[in-house]
Amino acid sequence: MTTLPPDLFRRRFIQAGAVGLLLPPEYANAQTQQEVGNRLLKLPRTALVIGNSKYRYAPLANPANDARAIAAQLKLSGFEVTLQTDVAREPMERAIEAYAALLAKTKAIGLFYFAGHGVQLAWRNYLLPVDAAIDGVADIPRQCVDVGTLVAGITKAANAMNVVILDACRDNPFGSEKQIDQKGLSQLDAPPETLLAYATSPGNVASDGDGANGLYTENLLRELKVPETKIEDVFKRVRLGVRRRSNGQQIPWESTSLEEDFYFFPPKDLKEISEADRDRQFSDELAQWEKIKASVDPVPLEEFLRRYPSGPFSELAQLHLERALAARGERRVRIASQEGNPFTKGSAEANLKWQTGDRYTYRLTNLLATAPPRTLTQRVDEITGTEVRYNNGIVTDLLGNVLRRQGGREYTANQSEPLEYVVGKQWSTQYRITTLDGNSGRTEMDLRIAARETITVPAGTFNAFRIEGRGIFQQESGRVEITTLRKWVAPDRLRREVAMEETRETSRDVRSDGKRRRIDRAQSRVTQSQRWELMSFSQG
Repeated sequence: MTTLPPDLFRRRFIQAGAVGLLLPPEYANAQTQQEVGNRLLKLPRTALVIGNSKYRYAPLANPANDARAIAAQLKLSGFEVTLQTDVAREPMERAIEAYAALLAKTKAIGLFYFAGHGVQLAWRNYLLPVDAAIDGVADIPRQCVDVGTLVAGITKAANAMNVVILDACRDNPFGSEKQIDQKGLSQLDAPPETLLAYATSPGNVASDGDGANGLYTENLLRELKVPETKIEDVFKRVRLGVRRRSNGQQIPWESTSLEEDFYFFPPKDLKEISEADRDRQFSDELAQWEKIKASVDPVPLEEFLRRYPSGPFSELAQLHLERALAARGERRVRIASQEGNPFTKGSAEANLKWQTGDRYTYRLTNLLATAPPRTLTQRVDEITGTEVRYNNGIVTDLLGNVLRRQGGREYTANQSEPLEYVVGKQWSTQYRITTLDGNSGRTEMDLRIAARETITVPAGTFNAFRIEGRGIFQQESGRVEITTLRKWVAPDRLRREVAMEETRETSRDVRSDGKRRRIDRAQSRVTQSQRWELMSFSQG
């Protein structure tokens, strides 16, 4: 029987709103498993690759080389590739139109790659053909190719999946004779079922490289060759490699709305691993994280992230790497302000500026109406190098992940809170919980940033990211607790959450053999449903 790969099962589990869908792969419908597990692998793959080097005012050394190398690599992974180099505006627009039409007809997996000059104007991004003659900003829409046209075309095509790669942020495409006010490209949120990848973060410029390829494409080529690697891990490793090579002066950026895993070179077997193997894998990764988490040397942290780019400690490893690199003098580029940009919900970084005396008062409402609302005030009493300690015994890490609860419950390292916030981001966490009486269990949860929206609570109105999560906590006794989570976070204003809703449902584990399990819905019941709302706060 074909079964869902673990990451895809957990992702489907998050998306499912009903408890009835909490069946592990062994109990899922075989036809559905076949469709989800292998659908993308069976589809045709189509790519349009363009590299423009021979510009009139600011020629570039590597884009044509980049395009040829990417085209060759994509062919090895099963893509039918249309390659064009040093293209003028009209044939470039015709190629993009034909590409979108082909996707609409075949419903193939699509990949568009462009290397060359790119600019932004009024928050719209433009790719420069080699014949662009720009005398002023008014010429940009007439002389260049609007990325929005490409995005509209692939969205209308409604094909299974798209990847858009823009290595198009070289400095000042008009040479020394003319200057533009805005550098690089502006932030654009990915349309449905699309991964949008930039060579560097919005509002910054990329290196053309000092070898045969640009810095970004050089790293991309290396990672595309690695077999059995999920597409998100490809780009996470590219980002890490470019950042380290540039000492933080170029950091690639992605926006994604992908819901399914994709491999350039897929594993031969995508079957689910056993529970015993999953437990062993988690224990090994946790042990490795515990071994290096106190390191002030970036090398072991970097090696950990290369090995586990999307693992249950990857957000934590990225935080520690950030701090280690900053201590060694890295002054990394930041995403330029996107205030007023109508094409994105924006992004933010976790607020780590904790201060002793920070105070947060919440109203806790029992949505089952079994108890009246109550208020709870949490005050920061102490901040160590890696922990925040509160007056009521709660301890968190610097991201706000709970390490100890009131009453003494202990948590292993976890990442329920991310380091960066952008709509579409997905990540997972696994951790163990141990109570004072020695009982323990393990939680697995997948989380995603589903939206950015306005929320009003007694403490005020906030433009917040809404995080959604679903997971399972399994106790040693066999009892299973299903958790559904929604919380609103505004890291530009607060270091704690604005509001949170949490529902817990318990059941008994039903086993048919040594490794299979399912949730017995007939025996399950909601045991807790509550909402936290911020009443007031005071921050240093």
